[in-house]
Amino acid sequence: MKQKSKGAYWRMIRPHTLTASFIPVLLGTFIVLDQTELKWGLFLAMLVASVLIQIATNLFNEYYDYKRGLDHEGSIGIGGSIVRDGFTPKQILSIALGMYAVSAMLGLYIAASTSWHLLWVGALSMLVGYLYTGGPLPIAYTPFGEIVAGLFMGYVIIGIAGYIQINTVTTELLLVSFPMALLIGAILLANNIRDLDNDKENGRKTIACLVGHRRAVYVLAAFFVAALVGIIVAVMYYEVTPWVLLSLLTVPVMVQAIQRFWQKAEPAALMPAMAMTAKVNTLFGAWMVVGLIVSRFVM
Repeated sequence: MKQKSKGAYWRMIRPHTLTASFIPVLLGTFIVLDQTELKWGLFLAMLVASVLIQIATNLFNEYYDYKRGLDHEGSIGIGGSIVRDGFTPKQILSIALGMYAVSAMLGLYIAASTSWHLLWVGALSMLVGYLYTGGPLPIAYTPFGEIVAGLFMGYVIIGIAGYIQINTVTTELLLVSFPMALLIGAILLANNIRDLDNDKENGRKTIACLVGHRRAVYVLAAFFVAALVGIIVAVMYYEVTPWVLLSLLTVPVMVQAIQRFWQKAEPAALMPAMAMTAKVNTLFGAWMVVGLIVSRFVM
């Protein structure tokens, strides 16, 4: 096998996407730290397992998109380890399965230290990660991709991250999960808006394919607005610290993303808009984490 460069491996893991897995872990952990001391071993195991599962999911996506002919040298997007960097489909699949194996071992440690019921949750998460683009009817080819991604990478990751620290799921955990779930779904929606024409040609039935470009942008805007309303409600009517409202600093980036998506354009021209949507998710979650940290020092 020809030696691959470090850059090829770095591109393979799609580093820009990984904030959608590790920020929910940080958020779920820091929201409960007013009730406990940080359990470092469980925190790090959860963090690594979540990132590895997402990387493996990205690689399954790479593998199956190539097998189905969606990925080729002219494709626009962040993938391309097979068509541009010289990895074979077998190598990509093997690396993905290896990451799943390490994640499973970390899951065993987490479950043994907390609750064996988490094994079922972890196993389901890994199965969904595979079925997102694998299997006879990939989730990503249906209108439910954004919902499933938001549910598992928002609610499930945040919920488990908090649970393993305090052995329960609090109202605050569920409240901060809501906007993050929406914004993770927004990343997938942005990707599908960009790929709308190609997806239609290949038989996908994503939200963007079903409603068209302009209405899909309205849906994206609705995701942003609902996330903002969700965090404001959490602060006004529940005991979530007002410091998480630092996340509202992302509003200008949200507006820019919508403005760039508004005019239908070639996929390459929409890449900056997609990058802005991912940036919204990263900044929104990061500012919430910063707010939670600050609240511990000013209480």
